[in-house]
Amino acid sequence: MIVGRAGSWQTVIADLALILFMVTAAAMQRDKVRVGAEPLPMRGEPLAFYRAAEDAPPLAQWLAVQAPDPRQRLTIVARYAPGEAEQATHAAVALAAEAGEAGGEARIVVEPGERSEVLAMLAFDRDGNWHTDCKQGLAEGAESASRKDSPCE
Repeated sequence: MIVGRAGSWQTVIADLALILFMVTAAAMQRDKVRVGAEPLPMRGEPLAFYRAAEDAPPLAQWLAVQAPDPRQRLTIVARYAPGEAEQATHAAVALAAEAGEAGGEARIVVEPGERSEVLAMLAFDRDGNWHTDCKQGLAEGAESASRKDSPCE
């Protein structure tokens, strides 16, 4: 501290404020590095849902009309009532097979529920660096339309 020379309380407060700023900046940088290293959540916020019904189109056809994006992943969720886990698993695998190539690397989640049901959802939760992926997946026209704004935010 410079209290001996200047001797004013303003100098002491300025020194303490500077120390507080440096400690806060160092803590924020440490937290940023740790958060960036964490894996993505298991499920992202769903964009679209699909439930198999008599009048519903096949899953592959439904996927074809969705806006394709390399960051999206198809997740098939099979919920089962007590004692119906095996049937729910078979239904989920059959729905993934129905999706075919359009489903990409579909993820299957089987979980207990009050009643048995199988549904599919699209979400932005594919593994990897989201910013790199979204910049690589842009069409040339979309990239040139927004030069000043980041296309990933």
